[in-house]
Amino acid sequence: MPVIVVANPKGGVGKSTLSSNIAGYWASQGHAVMLGDIDRQQSSRLWLSLRPESLPRIRSWDIDEDHLAKPPKGTTHMVLDTPAGLHGKRLDGVMKLADLVLIPLQASVFDIYATRDFITELHKRKRSDQVKLAVVGNRIKDHTKATEHLQEFLDTLGIPVLSMLRDTQNYAHLAAHGLTLFDVAPAKVEKDLAQWQPIVQWLG
Repeated sequence: MPVIVVANPKGGVGKSTLSSNIAGYWASQGHAVMLGDIDRQQSSRLWLSLRPESLPRIRSWDIDEDHLAKPPKGTTHMVLDTPAGLHGKRLDGVMKLADLVLIPLQASVFDIYATRDFITELHKRKRSDQVKLAVVGNRIKDHTKATEHLQEFLDTLGIPVLSMLRDTQNYAHLAAHGLTLFDVAPAKVEKDLAQWQPIVQWLG
């Protein structure tokens, strides 16, 4: 069962948005998907409560403050949405489960330094050589100095940079209704689906 962890200790980088859309993609492919929070805010659980029953089902689990719960029976694909400040024992627990770790960040100096330190920390963890890492730029505005600085940083990482997702209200509008890019007519989100192609190919 593939397990993808969407993580960055920096808050506000779009982890829940990426997590829900990954879950939506796998569900649209007919997989039995679980989207789990490791986050006191329970953002993904809230989003699932908004999801129409007519759409491909995405299941959840309950997590207490200290323990990772098991996925529901029959789950074939698992997406874990993680909190800001993911370090220490909680990071160790997540890494024991992960096959893939996707790291979102925005074009800010704060995201860049937090992400650099987080990737260094991931490489020190057990099983790091067995877990595929990749980065996604999020809420990116073209032709800005901030984006140029982000690209310069990404060029130094030595891990795949899958895509640079544009700054658009599509994600917020869809999330408000429990939807993903993969639940609506492709023509409505054509540019965004094109940017997601490298991500879904990486997911396998």
